[in-house]
Amino acid sequence: MEKLNVLYEDNQIIVVLKPQNVPTQSDDSRDPDLLSQVKEYIKEKYNKPGEAFVGLVHRLDRPTGGIIVFARTSKSASRLSEQFKNHTTEKVYYAVTENLVKYKKDTLVNYLQKNERENIVKIVPMSESGAKKAELTYEELENDGKLSLLKIQILTGRSHQIRVQLANIGCPLYGDNKYGKNKDKATSNLGLWAGKLTFIHPTTKENMVFMAMPDCSKLPWKNFKMEKYFVR
Repeated sequence: MEKLNVLYEDNQIIVVLKPQNVPTQSDDSRDPDLLSQVKEYIKEKYNKPGEAFVGLVHRLDRPTGGIIVFARTSKSASRLSEQFKNHTTEKVYYAVTENLVKYKKDTLVNYLQKNERENIVKIVPMSESGAKKAELTYEELENDGKLSLLKIQILTGRSHQIRVQLANIGCPLYGDNKYGKNKDKATSNLGLWAGKLTFIHPTTKENMVFMAMPDCSKLPWKNFKMEKYFVR
């Protein structure tokens, strides 16, 4: 597991970059996870006795990389969790799709149902048991004739939401071996990156804005001029 990439830290929060294909927290795979790495980092840096407290307030799917914030106190964990629950945070994702999107801008609204045993999500009628509303907006930033680069804002926080909703319009994410139609083309890097996160600091009430680019030396990101979209 690569060295922890810390974007910001104080005595209430720590903001880090999650590498792609690393679980946010421990799962059945028993693979090294980000939450444990952050705990170990804080324990060593601040000479904490026992296990350091780190509050998990939101998650990124395992194949998704990008910005994630953890709380360093229970009070901050509660306040940050409330922001994510009430959708007062801003989360911007960058996605690369197989096939070009039909519309330059659009809003997608579906109802999703998750099969926990198989860890797969499908679109179902609103009346279906366990159906949860999923809504996102996207804008195509550019395309290379085969792949579209999208800027996405999710208005609900559903598991696998972006992957499922884009696959439903015939534009599965690049390298998606779960929802993609061309699974033989699946790569180690899914075309999905959490590139911007905005929230209110739990104690200072300051508006916190973080931006970070994916590794633009790798596919699919190197096909696009990513740096132009990360200028403050």
